[in-house]
This record gives sequence, structure tokens and C-alpha cells, in this order.
Amino acid sequence: MQNSRVEFSNTEVAFSHMSDAGLSKARLLFRSFNFPALLTLGPPLANLAISMGFKNLIKKTIFEQFCGGEDILTCEKTIQRLAQSNIGTILDYSVEGEDNEDNFNATCAEIVNTIDAAANNNKIPFSVFKTTGIIQMILLEKVSSGQGLTGEEEAQWQRGVARFHKICAYAEEKQVRIFVDAEESWIQNAIDRLAEDAARRYNTRQAIVFNTIQLYRHDRLEYLKAQIVDATWFLGFKLVRGAYMEKERKRAQEMGYNDPIQPDKETSDRDYNEALKHCIHHVEKVSICAGTHNENSSRYLMELMEEKQLNRNDERVWFSQLLGMSDHISYNLSHAGYNVCKYVPYGPVKSVIPYLTRRARENSSVAGQMGRELSLIETEIKRRKEKV
Repeated sequence: MQNSRVEFSNTEVAFSHMSDAGLSKARLLFRSFNFPALLTLGPPLANLAISMGFKNLIKKTIFEQFCGGEDILTCEKTIQRLAQSNIGTILDYSVEGEDNEDNFNATCAEIVNTIDAAANNNKIPFSVFKTTGIIQMILLEKVSSGQGLTGEEEAQWQRGVARFHKICAYAEEKQVRIFVDAEESWIQNAIDRLAEDAARRYNTRQAIVFNTIQLYRHDRLEYLKAQIVDATWFLGFKLVRGAYMEKERKRAQEMGYNDPIQPDKETSDRDYNEALKHCIHHVEKVSICAGTHNENSSRYLMELMEEKQLNRNDERVWFSQLLGMSDHISYNLSHAGYNVCKYVPYGPVKSVIPYLTRRARENSSVAGQMGRELSLIETEIKRRKEKV
């Protein structure tokens, strides 16, 4: 077992994949996140730019930073670039807000395509999908709350469930591990039930279907523990803090129910690390992917693996970050021999603007996130200049 310390501050390793020009472009982009008005006007301006024929302007800036391409084929360059640093790719079809049966079927077919891509390429260790990409959100909300469905709604629900199991069954057939992304709390109960049923069916030899646990919710650590106690099959979990906090709190206040979000960041951090610990202590049964941009949690997982005497490249334990963010964590972990993968969103430029908008707002609103990214980039630019 190796015991050398991983230095996340090593910007030479963190940005070894980026040219001087690429670093300068990233610095300009992250600086732009300092301007709230630009973030507010960004989506309509981006759509206007595309309609006026300036699509390449979007592609060469924020799209290039956070997305792999417009389809699986054009993601190949990103897949290969990450693989050169022993970082895997998770192809994340990020088209949003297209809520009808034809689009649900098209999204289902695209997810199947990502499974095929993973089955044929060891540089793609996982696939992923959002349940709202294949089932109407209103149906997920009704099922989550126990409301009855009309006859037509029941038929729509069953078609959605069939799509869910088509994806998971195909993943099992191809032996490709697949993440079921977490979503808003008021639809998560239905997603959990679907993921649990799929895990029972398809996780008989190893963890194929991974449910996602959002630890910024105060009830999710207990849910995770109960799952581990009850299951007699293999389990897979992707552990994240969460992505819907402002929306969750606003809705809880407006509708008069208990806020599902942790009271503060410290409590969320505590539960996240406790979830890591619980999973590693049950690693014979549980596989995990730690989806985190938090350095302390990443270090804690490394320590847990060492205590459990797990090899750094144990296939049951992965670290993951988003493309274009937290490269200092991803590349330094990979350099030290840990399993690392990047979420690589893709889709037509216009269709992924909602996703890109969230990434920009996340960088500006998460405490220290934008400043950290920018500071690390500037440190590496300075280091390279001084080296010359």
C-alpha cells in the first residue's frame, strides 16, 4: 500500500492537459462569472447569438469548458484527452426540458447509445441518466406523494417504467455500470423506488445500477444506511452533496412543509463523510462513486481506503468531478493512482444552455468555488511564466 500524500495544490499536474492559450481562455471565462448581470442575461444572449449565426462563439467558450461535444462521436477528442491522464469519461446527455413521449423515447435511445459506447471502450467506466429525461415530472411527483393516477396517466407511467428498465437491463446485459441521477426531493421517492427495483433485478453479480444520494438532504444518510441493512444484493451509490438547494428551500417555504435541506454546510459535510465511511465499511457489498469537488471529503475517502487496506485502483471505489471544474482534484488523484472519472455533458449547443447556465451560476454562488478555480488557474499561469 502506497502512503504518499496527494497535493491538490500541485497545479503543474492539475493543468498538464491544458495549453497556455487554453489556460488564458479559462481564466477569462471564470473571471466573467464575477458579473451577476452577465449570468442573468447569459441564456437569452446565448440563444440570440445562436439564432444570429454565432454558435461557434458559444462552442469556443463556455460550451468548450464544460461540455465534450454535440454528440457521442464529437466527444471522442475529450475522451482521449482525459484517458491520457488515466481519467475515465461519463457521457452525460444533457438535453433538458423536452417533455413529451417522442422525446422520452429519443432520450432513452440515446442513453442506450452511451451504454454501447461504454461497453466498447474501457475509457468510459460508467453511463448515467436522469429519470425526468424519460418520464414526465408530474407523474414522478404524483407517484412520489402517493396520489392516484388517471387511466391515461397510468399508461404513461408504465411506458416510462418500461424505458427505465430497458436502460438498466441493457446496462446489465453489457456489464456497464449506470448512475441514476438524483433530482428534486418531491420526485425522488419515485426515482428511489425505480432504482431499488432495478438494483434488485440487475445487481446480482456486481453493482450495475447506482442510485444517487444527495447528502445536503437531512434524511438521506439514514436512507443509505437502511438500504445497506436491507439489501441482499450488491449496491451501488453515487454520493453527492446536491444541486437544488435554493429551489428546495423556496418551495418548502411557499408550500408550508418542512425544509428537506440540512440546516448548514457543516451538517451536510458531516453526513457526506459519514456516508463515505459507512459505504467503505461495507465495501464487500457496496460500490461507490464520490461525486465531490470538496478537497476534505476527497482526502477523507483516501484515508478510509487506506484504513480498509484497499488498493488505490479498487474498482469498487471511484472519485468523480465535472468536466471543466476541480481539475486540481481529478488530475492529482489520478496521478496518484486512484480511480477518477469526469462527467462529460454533451448535446446540441442550444439544447444544453440550461445545463451551462447552472454550471456558471454554481461557480458564482458556491462559496469559494469560482475563486478557487480562478486562483488555481492564475497560479499555474504564473508558474509557467516563471519557469521560462
